[in-house]
Amino acid sequence: MGPVAGVVGVAVIGVALWDTFETVVLPRRVTRRLRPARLLFKSLWKLWLIVAAVIRRPGRRESFLSLFGPFSLIVLLGGWSMMLLLGFALVHSALGLQIAVPERPPTFFTALYLSGTTLFTLGLGDVVPTSAAARAVTVLEAFVGFAFLALVIGYLPVVYQAFSRREAHIAMLDEWAGSPPAATELIRRLGQWQDLDALGQFLAAWESWAAELLESHISYPVLARFRSQHGNESWVASLTTILDTCALILTGVDGVRPRQAWLTFAMARHVAVDLCQVLDTPPQSPARDRLSADDLRRLRGVLHEAGVVLRTGDEADRKLVELRRSYEPYVAALARGLLLTLPPWLPSAGAKDNWQKSAWL
Repeated sequence: MGPVAGVVGVAVIGVALWDTFETVVLPRRVTRRLRPARLLFKSLWKLWLIVAAVIRRPGRRESFLSLFGPFSLIVLLGGWSMMLLLGFALVHSALGLQIAVPERPPTFFTALYLSGTTLFTLGLGDVVPTSAAARAVTVLEAFVGFAFLALVIGYLPVVYQAFSRREAHIAMLDEWAGSPPAATELIRRLGQWQDLDALGQFLAAWESWAAELLESHISYPVLARFRSQHGNESWVASLTTILDTCALILTGVDGVRPRQAWLTFAMARHVAVDLCQVLDTPPQSPARDRLSADDLRRLRGVLHEAGVVLRTGDEADRKLVELRRSYEPYVAALARGLLLTLPPWLPSAGAKDNWQKSAWL
């Protein structure tokens, strides 16, 4: 069994190191499906959804879902560590357990103990290798342990910094478009303030946000399952609101130039399409029409009261439908796969922004 154990050990070490490299170091999407990190996230998320379905209270369910992102990272790092520990123990076993143990012969559990103390850089010295080959394996494992620790120390701050930058923009959308955000409310508020010119700068900032979202979530897909601070906010809802806003402007809003809306729409749709591929969520139509004919008439009325004129006519309606069809199946798939809610086109009557609420009111 020695050669077999050695081959299996080297294979386990190689898979763990390569998966760590692809997940932490390689800044691009990996399309290969058989990856430990991918299988872990997918399996753990299915288990998480089963438990979440049992939780009836929305607030508690959202809190439980918010634990998945950080917890899955810890499980992933622990899984890589266990694979390395087992792999080096198998290599020691293949070498014939050339290990010195006080007052008893070495066993496979002794090899596991030596591997653990070496990988985690404990260096207790009560179990030591006795041959040149065993010493070489021990030194190699110590190097891997230091390198792995350095990668972990660098990986977690990068993930949380990307999450923080994403959430800063989402939090700012609250005062612009309400809670949950709605494209109609965003344009209505700017119309009331007679400041539609601000849409260009606003959409330019969200074009940059979408580009950074695409880069960070392709490099670190686990970020997609990190929840926002408030239950009525999410990156999917924010992305959808920006797409809805751009769709309205491209349909035709008097006094608003469409160039920046087109650029932001292209970038945001790119995000939706690519992240559906990364998260393995095929596009699907929303469960219900997000903007019925009656809702569209109400939308035009709300904007008209704020002094904003949305183009009317069959051609304008067809254009809006075409724009919606180009992105709604993707954001609907993302929302369903992540157990999130898509934002409405029209705000709920009497809804307050998050900044207007507190635990005392």
